[in-house]
Amino acid sequence: MPIDAAKALAAEPRTGEITWDRRDVQLYHLGIGAGVPATDPDELRYTLESRLHVLPSFATVAGSGSPGVISGLSMPGVEVDLARVLHGGQRLEIHRPLPVAGRATATGRIAGVYDKGKAAVLVMRTEVADADGPLWTNDAQIFVRGEGGWGGDRGPSARLDPPVGDPDKEVERAVREDQALLYRLSGDYNPLHADPEFAKSAGFDRPILHGLCTYGITLKAVVDTLLDGDVARVRCYATRFAGVVFPGETLRIRMWRGEGTVRVAVSAVQRDDAPVLADTIVEHS
Repeated sequence: MPIDAAKALAAEPRTGEITWDRRDVQLYHLGIGAGVPATDPDELRYTLESRLHVLPSFATVAGSGSPGVISGLSMPGVEVDLARVLHGGQRLEIHRPLPVAGRATATGRIAGVYDKGKAAVLVMRTEVADADGPLWTNDAQIFVRGEGGWGGDRGPSARLDPPVGDPDKEVERAVREDQALLYRLSGDYNPLHADPEFAKSAGFDRPILHGLCTYGITLKAVVDTLLDGDVARVRCYATRFAGVVFPGETLRIRMWRGEGTVRVAVSAVQRDDAPVLADTIVEHS
């Protein structure tokens, strides 16, 4: 079996230095659709260096995501075909607001290996700290199709009870035809999001949008509509990737307020509201 759970969990963490600056932040914001309309004062906070703040989901690409999901797939005990890999979920804990520019140490390890029967799930944890202490902790849940069934631990369930009642807010966000091509410049060059032939080999008619791009689009919508545009209020953000998005589609983002939380559901409008993000929650101050 290409995945040796015991060996993967026992592997030494990988540590590397990451850096980022305002250009990286601005490029990421453009990659998730910020800047529309271009002169809107609220959008200028994402695009203009003199007003710049950092959407917390930038943490998923800061320093090109080093040590990164792709490098994590080459950890000891893990040897998989990239075409069988799908991003299953993401959880981001923010310890303090992200600076516009920074230098930090990222420590990555495999924190969990679970047997889901038809697939294996790897939990890749990256902890990032700078000279002033912890900045964020990032958990990526990676599904590897065809690698389950060895009788291992199934792991915890990420499923939540559905939100009750009508959403408090509903918005739509258009995804540009070139959104994946722009977003990948922030560091995720998986050919699944750009190469039609590779996408076909992975079972898709055409390239799909990065799940983490949808993740960023969604968090921006929550911050802009329910958190008064204040990125510093975000404490934790978790989601399960329930379906794909194709560039050119429109996302419907529904939000339910709670005590210190926002529950979110995201669907693709043109495909009869096919689920895209599920079990999604933003914890905030």
